[in-house]
Amino acid sequence: MEDITIRFEESIAPEDRTAPIMIEGLPGIGHVGKLVAEHMIQELGAVRIAEINSIYFPPQVIIREGGTVRLCNNEIYRYSGEKGTYLFLVGDFQSTSGEGHYLLSQVYVDICHQLGVRRIYTIGGYGIGHFNEVTRVIAAVNREDLRQQVEDAGGIFSEGEPGGGIIGAAGLMLGLSIPLGIEGICLMGETSGYLVDPRSATTVLSVLTKLLGIEIDDAKLNERAGEMEVALQRLLEQEKKSEEELSYIG
Repeated sequence: MEDITIRFEESIAPEDRTAPIMIEGLPGIGHVGKLVAEHMIQELGAVRIAEINSIYFPPQVIIREGGTVRLCNNEIYRYSGEKGTYLFLVGDFQSTSGEGHYLLSQVYVDICHQLGVRRIYTIGGYGIGHFNEVTRVIAAVNREDLRQQVEDAGGIFSEGEPGGGIIGAAGLMLGLSIPLGIEGICLMGETSGYLVDPRSATTVLSVLTKLLGIEIDDAKLNERAGEMEVALQRLLEQEKKSEEELSYIG
């Protein structure tokens, strides 16, 4: 097995693989990017055009329904229609090593270059370690002239946030795309970092669709957010009850 393998669907002609926009939504904090990208793929009816396998993914297989297995992979989907033409990078995992993060991100950016991508949007979560009623979308860009349009769409540039920089594909793709002349915008939804966070994903989706100039129905994401908030409330109530019981025992 090669370190990184890319397989394009043979039934998809080369000219039907190109697009000016790439949206990256690989797993990360709160699964915010994954939720956004997969929701858009579903709502738009995007078609899978490529599969990426790598030894830098975790050493495991995914168990399908019915008990069969498959290797971990990441995938590229494409949509072309009245709402525009977009590529989506989604999948099972990011890399298990620093070296793998760099090598895979370079492959993703090279694919973008080959497929005529002019702008990359990377989507992620910004873990703040606590639950917030209001969710901000923290942004970063690889060109100063992109900042104003991101702010106009609701993205926030906050000095020193995130403090440790942007880890993984969401950050590296922005940096590695600079030499290729590809514009890069990162949108990070605030999230506790403890749970999958569809509410944060809904907030990021709102900013992203404004930047794209399209509308995407967010009803399913809002439904998931509501379910998650109910589950969270139960969890908080259980924690409070446990604390009260410990206090009584003490």
